[in-house]
Amino acid sequence: MVNLRLPKNSKIEKGKHYASPDQNLPLRLFQIYRFDPDSGKNPRYDEFEVDPSHCGPMVLDALITIKDQVDSTLTFRRSCREGVCGSCSMNIDGVNTLACIKPIAEVKGTIKIHPLPHMPVIKDLVPDLKQAYEQYASVKPWIQSKEPLGKKERLQSPEERAKLDGLWECILCFCCSTSCPSYWWSGDKYLGPATLLQANRWIQDSRDDNTKERLEDLDDTFKLYRCHTIMNCTKACPKGLNPAKAIGEIKRQIVVES
Repeated sequence: MVNLRLPKNSKIEKGKHYASPDQNLPLRLFQIYRFDPDSGKNPRYDEFEVDPSHCGPMVLDALITIKDQVDSTLTFRRSCREGVCGSCSMNIDGVNTLACIKPIAEVKGTIKIHPLPHMPVIKDLVPDLKQAYEQYASVKPWIQSKEPLGKKERLQSPEERAKLDGLWECILCFCCSTSCPSYWWSGDKYLGPATLLQANRWIQDSRDDNTKERLEDLDDTFKLYRCHTIMNCTKACPKGLNPAKAIGEIKRQIVVES
């Protein structure tokens, strides 16, 4: 019989409950994952009662209110507050999304907030994205030209430019990659939906001269073909993009070029 053991610090314990001083307000309960790896303690769930009428309408607004007024040690990333930087990506109500564009009113009952799943946690809601960014860098996300750029622009036709739509809008929040079971289990080898969508952005760019080399580099059992078209990535994208389609296009183009 197999003896399965949970890793150290895997059991989530009950944490603190921060009650609102005014119980007559229309309060919402936020259950937030808290974990400091340096503490040597198990992660916990802290609960915060928040009056949404005293903060902005988005989940990020509530998190900022909690940090400013209740517990300054709460740790999370944020920047633009407009859904264009990807900093505040996290798991809210069981879905990977951006806290700055997730309305509090959309979540029924307790609002449960976790860091992006299956990623090492630096602290609380901050995942370690080092590996994801290294994978992104590995696809050389810039125009590669075999000739000097010169003084003139490299122009595109409207049709050539249109091929980049649905690709350039990616903000590298990694909501898609961290929702992908293939990336959960083979993240050290499989590049994941976000990086592959970005790779396709440069493959489709008519100004790039290294399309063949890019395709040859991606033609790998793990880098690309670990994708099993589960479609979690497309469902999770808060920008409404389709990483699964981008991955399929890379596979198709490899067949065409071979």
